[in-house]
Amino acid sequence: MDTLESLVITRRLRVPVDAPAASTPGWGEVAARQLDAALLSVGFTCSPALLERLARLPGETVVDLGVRVLAAVRHLVGDHVRHNAYFIDFPKNVPDTVEFWAGLLRQAMLDPVADASVQHSPALNLLTLPGYGGYRHTYADLLGAHAELVASAGDRVTVLELGASLESEAREWYFSLAGAEVPPAEEDLAALRSLAEFCAEEPDRIPVRENRAVINQARLVAGRPLLVDTVTDVLRLACGLFGGDVTLATPTRFLSFPRARRRALLQALDAVATPARLGDVSRHREQWKRLGERLHPGEYPRFPRAAHVFEVARGVREAPGLDSRVEAALSAGRTGEAVELLERAPGALLRRLDHLLRSGTSVSAVLDAAEKAVAGASGRVLLSLREHLQNRLASAAGRVFVNRNGRAWAASDARAPIEETVVSRAVAILDEEITRRLPDLGELVVDPEVLDVALPLSGKAVAPGLGMLPRGSLSAVDGELLRFFVHWRQAERSTDYDLSALMLDASYGDAEHISWTEYRNSFAVYSGDITDASDGASEFIDIRLAEAKRSIIIPQVNIYDGEAFDEAAEAFFGYMSRDAEQEGRPFEPRTVRMKSDLRGAGRVALPLVFLRGDDGAWRVKWLHLYLRGRAGFNQVEGNRVTTSLLVRSIVERDYLRVRHLVDLLRRKGTSGGHTTYIGLQAPADLPEGSRVITPGTLHELIPA
Repeated sequence: MDTLESLVITRRLRVPVDAPAASTPGWGEVAARQLDAALLSVGFTCSPALLERLARLPGETVVDLGVRVLAAVRHLVGDHVRHNAYFIDFPKNVPDTVEFWAGLLRQAMLDPVADASVQHSPALNLLTLPGYGGYRHTYADLLGAHAELVASAGDRVTVLELGASLESEAREWYFSLAGAEVPPAEEDLAALRSLAEFCAEEPDRIPVRENRAVINQARLVAGRPLLVDTVTDVLRLACGLFGGDVTLATPTRFLSFPRARRRALLQALDAVATPARLGDVSRHREQWKRLGERLHPGEYPRFPRAAHVFEVARGVREAPGLDSRVEAALSAGRTGEAVELLERAPGALLRRLDHLLRSGTSVSAVLDAAEKAVAGASGRVLLSLREHLQNRLASAAGRVFVNRNGRAWAASDARAPIEETVVSRAVAILDEEITRRLPDLGELVVDPEVLDVALPLSGKAVAPGLGMLPRGSLSAVDGELLRFFVHWRQAERSTDYDLSALMLDASYGDAEHISWTEYRNSFAVYSGDITDASDGASEFIDIRLAEAKRSIIIPQVNIYDGEAFDEAAEAFFGYMSRDAEQEGRPFEPRTVRMKSDLRGAGRVALPLVFLRGDDGAWRVKWLHLYLRGRAGFNQVEGNRVTTSLLVRSIVERDYLRVRHLVDLLRRKGTSGGHTTYIGLQAPADLPEGSRVITPGTLHELIPA
């Protein structure tokens, strides 16, 4: 499934077309229209340009390409599996929770075999009652019980654009990913690895270290010079060669290197291991030790500086890093010395700006140092600090910390306040530098719906999928009925995931929930609990928005038992929206608004939150959070307080959005001559040669 062609289709929403047009008219036009009709059944359609190009191809070529395109988009939307439901008539005829359990208990008492186990058990485990946790009908039975989906003008239609050749599409995507200023998601890193092997050319600039490590693997195999300027670049490359974590967040198990590869790594290390850079070694001391055991630097006396790296790792040679020297100065109250040290590393100074402003030294001196540092820091650092500062004056329920895997935790905010005049000057310094760096995008055409999308300052916690937006993004909710869904398939052991929803009032109190312990209330209903997913399992929750008694709805997926999200053979979450009168199967692909894989080390997934505004309209805000949870038996009731605090902190945080950069671009002005469109999906009437920026390429807005 993850071929380069299918990746281009699902991630870029473009169909690469390499084949030449037919020399004589054939049945390509008929095949193209048949493909378009099949795509519409899952919520996609061909753009006019794509349809016209397909119509000029041989019919057999269109059919072959159509099979691949349809398979790719069905996987993207989650329609590649059969979504059964525990209650065959869902959302109708779902019993009351107590009524359901009483029925199962009554059924067990009437079963002679089950009756004996129930009577002689010292404690009754309701989950082991006969008939619980498994489908009681086939998927064919489910289809027979549901009429066809009633078509609606509000059904999702995603346009697939005409692409160039696969080589050209891959090259364009490769340059976009490799040149991004934003750390990539795991899936993007994997795609970049495939693209680096496929594409011969490379972008001139690769700012993100993880991207550089992946590209260096391809360069090493091809015998080309490596792109390294720090010792850590070499460590990342070594980890990548063994399929390890190039982000260095988790240890890599090194095996034996071929002699030529050992020599190449030590040569690269020797070239960058200057005394000033040896201070970085202590950050990953243990991994350096393990790498040294495999590289045998003592066998290569012509690379003496490479040997110094491993001496630092073993503690034989001292090389205090910048961070340790700064911390020593701050601990001793020598803030001025700390600022002088940080002036050599502009990005590090700006990351510590909040701390330095609260350190008791001259605020004016710190801001003067920051004003000098902004020119040497990355655009992503400038924007991240800008977002931090615009939230600094607001009172918050607590501070939320999110790691690269989306794992979140909260802590009370004990920081001393910063004066408003100080924050205002710092923000002005940042905006001036950001504006200076913004490129000339020509005439801007902006879809108003994209203005509230958060800037993607990190892609690590966001698994790509359909309709995905960065954490903190806001978008409108269409339709009168929300339907959440989760699907999972276990790899080796019985696995039970539970789809649940926590509902809160506007003050994040008065909680109620829907889950396997509470099947329904006056406006929501649950499809039933599946406890084993050897052949795949799906669960659903319906929310009738007009009747909702709460203003905040938080869907979540709890791991009750079994495999973690990243251990399961497959696991994904999404939501559909429908009009009130629309019926159909529990899963209807053309009503899916969002679908994405579940991953991460947490045992509770919080993908997004639905919010009702003062005007009564509903909006969705993206979370991309995972709670650690317990090893087993996670339930929505058990994490209510943590979930409420985390969600409130995300909802109340003022994220830096596309609106901010658009305002700066318009203030800066343009020389004209070309057009750039920024939106959720490109319209068909843009001038030829226009640049298009959609959520999949939003990282291209982040200045260098």
